[in-house]
Amino acid sequence: MSGNRPRSQTDSVLNRAGSIDLLEQESFPQKAKLYELFAMIEREFEALYMENLALKQRIGSHHLGYETFIPSESPSLSQLTNITDEMRELSKGSKKANAMRHKWKSAFRAPSGRIVTSLKVASGNNELSKARYTRNFTGHTDAVWDVTSMSISNVKLIASASADQTAKIWNADNGQCLLNYTGHNGSVNSITLATDKSTDEILVLTASGDKSVHLWRSSHLTPGTQPNGSSEDDLDAASEKGDDYDGHVSSIPINLRHSSLKLTGHANSVVCATWLSGGSHVLTASWDRYANIYDVENGKILNVLTGHDQELTHCDSHLSGKLVATASKDFTFRLWDFRDSIQSVAVFQGHNDAVTSAVFSSSHHIVSGSDDRTVKVWDLRNMRSPISEVRLDSPVNRLSVYHQQNLVAIPLDNRHVSVYDLKGMKALTRLPRTNGRFHHRMVSSATWLPDHDSNNLVTCSIDKQIIGWKLPMAKT
Repeated sequence: MSGNRPRSQTDSVLNRAGSIDLLEQESFPQKAKLYELFAMIEREFEALYMENLALKQRIGSHHLGYETFIPSESPSLSQLTNITDEMRELSKGSKKANAMRHKWKSAFRAPSGRIVTSLKVASGNNELSKARYTRNFTGHTDAVWDVTSMSISNVKLIASASADQTAKIWNADNGQCLLNYTGHNGSVNSITLATDKSTDEILVLTASGDKSVHLWRSSHLTPGTQPNGSSEDDLDAASEKGDDYDGHVSSIPINLRHSSLKLTGHANSVVCATWLSGGSHVLTASWDRYANIYDVENGKILNVLTGHDQELTHCDSHLSGKLVATASKDFTFRLWDFRDSIQSVAVFQGHNDAVTSAVFSSSHHIVSGSDDRTVKVWDLRNMRSPISEVRLDSPVNRLSVYHQQNLVAIPLDNRHVSVYDLKGMKALTRLPRTNGRFHHRMVSSATWLPDHDSNNLVTCSIDKQIIGWKLPMAKT
């Protein structure tokens, strides 16, 4: 594999320098010593390069304990060539020599300490490193784009959105599918749950490739419960029983075919929808480059957020309801502030590729993930640069923040899911890949289910799987 690395230029420079300056080296022994030291440095660099190539080959069988190799942080061939020429100047004066030494060191300097480049799991006493597979939620027939969760009346629920044009609600305890929504005519791209405190019903928002967002509702979801307010024509018993991964045979889920409200107005696929604080308004993000704010009572558009140059990928709302974030393929995410009578917007430009999600992690912080393989934490009070960031080995998909524990789950294109402590972006664990019980393709989303006995983290993938995981952690 070493033949793939262009190294002829560096070698020719060294050989030419050696032949031309041979007589000079005899007169100046210090020069010969410098050339010898430089040759040692090049050999060390070559060994490091080959070691990282070998480590990359072993990634498939080792899911933990390696470090990423980032070529951009290594000296380029042009830098090496320039250093070779500049070494000749070291003996021509003390000031010149000091300047050259400083430049030489800069070429090999490690990246800023604020950027985390290691994927090594923390020390062995870290309980999160003992994460384990618990179950599959089986039923989707195409890619699963999004998962979310909630607890109501001691019932813990998982909800999923899929390219098979359905959204499903599951019992988190046993993996049973409780409800199957089939009202969309396109891929279901996101799903969000809330509760109607006045009626004690579950409110569900689904965004779809059919350019619409559907609001549908159901009373307490338990096995065999019929959604409230639905006619018999809207409900069908599934014709087949599904076996989950553990061999448990699920009961027949309820089929719901009609929504309570359809939100329209986008000219392209809607990729995300979320509730604004209070539940009376909905925020949507679309490939038409716009984000809309709707009134849930009448379905009318109250505000259109414009400014992104390319398709939107995600949206999120602050707990206060006065701040919303939109992420885009234009390499930016935007913070829209409605706290004052005059709407303001801040543009975050810290990424070098599409921003795939932007999630509020606390009252003053927001976390962004990108196809540039980084996750960054920003302080809303000082938005000039991120306060911390981590470099990963694959593009990042929809982030999920566990607010009580200050953790973030990071789904990746390379089939892995990493968990980091948001304080300092410390790597805690990477979900295990053993006995075939893992995702086989890109992981698209994740959701936390705090204090659940069997699975407190759920992930989904374009491999059609929804997997529950158990990560040991302190009770909140």
